[in-house]
Order: sequence, then C-alpha cells, then structure tokens
Amino acid sequence: MPTQPRFIFFGTPEFATDVLEKLLNRGIIPAAIVCNPDRPVGRKKVVTPPAVKLLIMEHQLQDPTLSIPLLQPEALDDAFLEQLRSFEPDLFVIAAYAKLVKQNVLDIPKHGTIGVHPSLLPAYRGASPMQTTLLDGQDITGVSLFMIDEKMDHGPIVAQETVQIGTMNYTQLAKKLAEIGGELVAKTIPGLVDGTIVPQEQDHTKATFTKKFSTDDAFIDIHDIERAHSEGGEIALAIERKIRALNPEPGTWTIAKSICNLHFGQEKRIKLLEADISMEDTLIIKKIHIEGKKPLELHQHIQGIDK
Repeated sequence: MPTQPRFIFFGTPEFATDVLEKLLNRGIIPAAIVCNPDRPVGRKKVVTPPAVKLLIMEHQLQDPTLSIPLLQPEALDDAFLEQLRSFEPDLFVIAAYAKLVKQNVLDIPKHGTIGVHPSLLPAYRGASPMQTTLLDGQDITGVSLFMIDEKMDHGPIVAQETVQIGTMNYTQLAKKLAEIGGELVAKTIPGLVDGTIVPQEQDHTKATFTKKFSTDDAFIDIHDIERAHSEGGEIALAIERKIRALNPEPGTWTIAKSICNLHFGQEKRIKLLEADISMEDTLIIKKIHIEGKKPLELHQHIQGIDK
C-alpha cells in the first residue's frame, strides 16, 4: 500500500474546519496543522481558540490517541520556517489560513502548496469569491484546487468541481464548497506527489477579481426595500441576493422608524437576516434583528415602512 504523502495543513476559520474534517474522517492525517493564535472575541474580549483548533480539540476528546502538532505562529518568521522544515513535508495544503504566505514558505514542501479556493478559477480570484458569486446572481460555481504561487489565486489548476447554487446563502454555500474541497484534496494529493496529476495553467485572460466587503457595502436603503416590495423585478432580486451573500458578515442592514408593521417611534438600525422572492417576484423579508432586541422571524411581505 502506498505511503500517504506527508503534508501540513494551514487554515483558521469555519471554511478550513470543513475541509480538514473531511480529511480526518477519511483517515488522512496532517503531519502538523498551522492556524492563527487564539484571539479575543466578542464584547467581553474572551480569548477564544480559532475554529480549526476547536475541531482538533474535539477530535482528540473522541480519540485520545490522535496527536497532531498544532502550530499557532504570530508571524511566519525564520524560527517558524525552520520548524516547518523539520517535518520534511511533501506538500502544504492551505484553506482560508487568513495570513499572507510568502514564497520562502511555499518553497519548503517538495511538491509545492495546494490552495483550496471556493470558485471556478480563474473567475472570482481574491477576498470574497462566494459573496461576489451570489451578488452576481450566478447559478453555477465550484471549488478549485490550485498550486499557490506569489500572485493571488494565480497558480496552475490541480482539480475542480462544479456546484449548482440554487437558493443557498453564503453560510450554506461555504459549507458545501469546503466539504467538496476536502474530498478533492483527499483524492488529489497522492497523484500530485507521484506525478500522475499534472497541474494545468489557468487562462489568465479570463480572470476576474473580488474585493473585501465593508459594512457600508452591506447597507440597503429603505426606499429600495419599499420598491422591491411594491414593484418586484430586478431590484427585489438584487436585494434578496445581497441578503444571501453578505450575512453573517459584514451583515446587511437598513435604517427605518418601522418595518413589517413594527413601529419604533424613532429610527432604528435593523439587520436584514433572511429574505425570499414571492410568486409575484416581490421581496419578502423573513428574518430581521432590530437593535437592542432578539432576532425576529417574519411571515409577511414587507409593508408599512416609514421613511
């Protein structure tokens, strides 16, 4: 039986945990895992481990024999690079690590570094491929494994798989693509190391790029919401896509004195959490979060909005 390639996994948030869990469940165990340090979280600034670390802790509770070195460097400095070299890795696998990995790190593994990217490269390179795909109203997306180089999402493609989006929101799409990415990594790393899989250069003339979205980008004007309710059509579709794409972060929101027959007497900041399109192609707001209150499920068309 062939020896499993020796690889180090880099990843920090939920997307990375879904990729890594697929590998662990198939018995494909990294030689080490690299994630960000524990950080203060929430209003009370409680120091909290990143999602990948929590996943490993959970697996070790279930299986005390599971021993994977967990590295949480603040900086990818020379001492850390020497630590990576000591594992003599065949490959690195990077999935949403949240740090820039420079060429001196990429040069360490014998067979290069695989990136897990949630789009069909060369489309949607950059910081927000899933959000931008949803905002654009695309129905087909996918996940790409590619060989990371110093340019952003630029290296040769190792494997791809397509997914139909349908009505998925960002959270659902991220989980789906991460799980597929984990399966692709599991299938791909042996062939990449033994040379039976040859990465193919991207068509860089077809590259498109995405940006990181801010809270301002996630604002939806109350006048537009009213039009989307009364007129429907493209504005309703655009708002519904925006709500699916930009939750939970940065979180779509508006300002109004009342919404859905709920009256406040003064303007309130209202998070728009879920929406749908009616049979008449008008906007339906399904879930909101009014500042100072608990999230509220709604079962009616948007109406009675005061500007």
